[in-house]
Amino acid sequence: MRYISTRGQAPALSFEEVVLTGMASDGGLYVPEQIPQLSREDLQAMAGLSYAEIAFRVMQPFVNGEIDDETFRGIVRDAYATFSHDAVVPLNQLDANHFLLELFHGPTLAFKDVALQLLGRILDHFLAKRGERAVIMGATSGDTGSAAIEGCRHCDNLDIFILHPHKRVSEVQRRQMTSVLADNVFNIAIEGNFDDAQAMVKASFANQGFLNGTRLVAVNSINWARIMAQIVYYVAAGVALGAPHRQVSFCVPSANFGNIFAGYMAYRMGLPVKQFIIATNANDILHRTIAANDFSKQELKATLAPSMDIVVSSNFERLLFEAYERDGHAVAALLERFQSEPTALAEAPLERLRALFVSHSVDDATILEVIREAHHRTKELLDPHTATGYRAAERARADAETPMITLATAHPAKFAEAVVKAGFPGVPLPPHMDDLLEREERYTVLPAELAKVQAFVAQNRR
Repeated sequence: MRYISTRGQAPALSFEEVVLTGMASDGGLYVPEQIPQLSREDLQAMAGLSYAEIAFRVMQPFVNGEIDDETFRGIVRDAYATFSHDAVVPLNQLDANHFLLELFHGPTLAFKDVALQLLGRILDHFLAKRGERAVIMGATSGDTGSAAIEGCRHCDNLDIFILHPHKRVSEVQRRQMTSVLADNVFNIAIEGNFDDAQAMVKASFANQGFLNGTRLVAVNSINWARIMAQIVYYVAAGVALGAPHRQVSFCVPSANFGNIFAGYMAYRMGLPVKQFIIATNANDILHRTIAANDFSKQELKATLAPSMDIVVSSNFERLLFEAYERDGHAVAALLERFQSEPTALAEAPLERLRALFVSHSVDDATILEVIREAHHRTKELLDPHTATGYRAAERARADAETPMITLATAHPAKFAEAVVKAGFPGVPLPPHMDDLLEREERYTVLPAELAKVQAFVAQNRR
């Protein structure tokens, strides 16, 4: 298995190289050169298996023997033993044919744990094998940071630096990051928004000279291993609801597009999917692109669903690569225009997307309305991001006969402010976090200036 760049100008890499490299040298993102296939028999054989065993079977072709099967099985098993539910990602029935896929039973109560508990272990394995140390540098709009820190805090060969927008994440999200006082963990609060932080991370990967030869590693969804790990829960949920004998549909709260792109990869591997619904908040570039072919930047809006407060959707590039039939030059040209002017997708690629994807945007007032409505109808308390998915699933689903699976991306306790604003007294944190708001914090506030951020990383790495 080799991996190629979405912009067509970087060398093809192995799985190990892709995991340790992150972004391609031409500024693109890596995708597999060929997409492995799951036959009907493969899918049927997964019925009733543990999540860890399904994960091994789905991911093994992407690893392609670069970690021996016995070791990789152990890494997968250890990663998912950290989850509080035996099913890892249980399905919860909301009505006759609408299901909630609960992705928040990991250590930090968000879907990012599913990938990052695995990625930290894979990184440590490869670095130990090479006798190397590395620096992780990542940007977070709320959930990726804490999940990355939790996945890497015990790694012997990694130092991790996470940038978050100062005063623009929830208190629970911030404290889940800043109260981890391990020697290899550094939190940086950027005086700017998520896109400022993401731009500095991307610039650092493009020019790593400030680290004087130490490897820089990505743990956000730029890293292919993140996408690979997320493919698994689409397959597991689809099989649990009857695949391959019937189609299923998915509704995904979407911002950076890594989560829903993993679903698309599951579809390309052979999972029978009728429809993907892209649910956005008021930062709706994905909805505008699918619905109106308006692929343009707009000013960032602060919303009740802060993990989706993103202007530039990084992983959408991977889907564009597929929509443009893997023409890296066309993708590079489109994204270059996007940086400086409003643009639109060519007609044929747009129609390819619309054959499978629909979209729906939800504003803050509707998020609060949905939290109340969903609780009244199902007794489930949704976090504000999942609420966007709940409403989008109702408004945009193709039919009532195909099982609809809405992804619950975070535990409501992570966003208690929105839950309280919706009229509820609050949400208690799980027992392992009940003292979170009293824990000591450690973080550094820095301006949104690349040189100052890079100097901090260079000075503090071990």
